Amino acid sequence: MTKTIFEKIILREIPANIHYEDDDIIIIDDINPVAPVHLLIIPKKKIETLNDLNDVDAELISNMFQAAKKMATKLGIDKSGYRTIFNCNEDGGQTVYHIHLHLIGGRSLAWPPG
Repeated sequence: MTKTIFEKIILREIPANIHYEDDDIIIIDDINPVAPVHLLIIPKKKIETLNDLNDVDAELISNMFQAAKKMATKLGIDKSGYRTIFNCNEDGGQTVYHIHLHLIGGRSLAWPPG
């Protein structure tokens, strides 16, 4: 089975700018940022899409959102505002089939997004 780009980053097979890492998640810069702050919060456990989540993944997903909140505070966008996004499958804009939470901020974000 071919590794995703995120698995290669987690295994240090390719470089990335890492902002945070623990046993369960890694936070990196998005290579195609859409705002001054655009980070990816990636679980080390490979889960292809949101549709593949199980009850046992609830704590992991919660930890991803807690990490997003902490990074927003650390980067000074918590007060002005930010967006968190999961994309799911092709029509949802998912391009890497290893779930990841986008943390986007640092400028005014329009709605609807796409």
